[in-house]
Amino acid sequence: MEKKYKWSSKLTKHKGEKRIIVEFEKNDELIKRIKAIEGSKWSRSLRSWHVPDTSENRIRFKLETKTQQELNDVKLEKVELFKQWLKSKRYSENTTKTYSEAIKVFLYYFKEKAIEEIKNQDIVDFNNDYILKNHFSNSYQNQVVNAIKLFLKVTLGLGLDVELIHRPKREKKLPNVLSKQEVKAILNSLTNIKHRTMLSLIYSCGLRSGELLKLKPEHVDSNRNLLIIKQSKGKKDRIAPLSHKTIEILREYYKSFKPKKFLFEGQQEGHAYDSRSLQQVLKQALSKAGISKPVTLHWLRHSYATHLLENGTDLRYIQEILGHSSSRTTEIYTHVSTQSIQHIISPFDLL
Repeated sequence: MEKKYKWSSKLTKHKGEKRIIVEFEKNDELIKRIKAIEGSKWSRSLRSWHVPDTSENRIRFKLETKTQQELNDVKLEKVELFKQWLKSKRYSENTTKTYSEAIKVFLYYFKEKAIEEIKNQDIVDFNNDYILKNHFSNSYQNQVVNAIKLFLKVTLGLGLDVELIHRPKREKKLPNVLSKQEVKAILNSLTNIKHRTMLSLIYSCGLRSGELLKLKPEHVDSNRNLLIIKQSKGKKDRIAPLSHKTIEILREYYKSFKPKKFLFEGQQEGHAYDSRSLQQVLKQALSKAGISKPVTLHWLRHSYATHLLENGTDLRYIQEILGHSSSRTTEIYTHVSTQSIQHIISPFDLL
């Protein structure tokens, strides 16, 4: 969380589980960040977000009894210089915050040592005795590793073999995918033209929800059947093909709502549609369609990619449409495509 935002956190027990309540003024950026934390939930009864009570989250939300604020001025100055270096390299605000907080944890662990006295074995010990011992998540471990490597190797220029900091093995999780029939049922359940257009566009162009909400009317190029996605993940622009059916839905929607600044605006003209309201749209559609799976908006993006692959679209084109930097990211959809698997004859049937 950025200091410029007003927020607070406290420990609680909710539905028999130890949780951390995080309260803050309504802000789309903060909501996006807390949703990215594994196990985060919104509670209607508490009227606030809450996350699992873990050591990692206690550090994240300043609930540790021993904080990194005990760092001496020299180390704090090094952290500040590191933050300035990250900003000069145009790292995102979120990454800058995450990395600098990780370095505070790292330096606090060695609070009795000067930075120049930190050796290779110290780094190995930190990985084993702090990160692994506290059962921090793989993603958190990778964030800390990335931060330490940059801090020591680039910013300070210390002659340490930072490759000795062990990384966790990448978890191989398959994307969640809906069938074409399920997607159709979800979209057909929506009678509100704005709601149907939003979910249709996410599926038909493989958009992230944040990308949808940042779209502007001028990003729709109906003459060339293209959707222009500006400054998506990794600060990249990309294009996605617009089907004739999608263009028809967009035209119908535009005639009814005539948006000014954003393609999909909320109750206030000129303000983007709220991300939580978009999630509620999907939740209502799932209920009407009779689908009980824990579907998220990102499932529609995964389903789009998988259905493209099953229709015979080359992986290279899918990679470009989705905006993946690496083809390895796109290749994961080959593991959930049923096109080839369904044609395999089980030897059991031949007995």
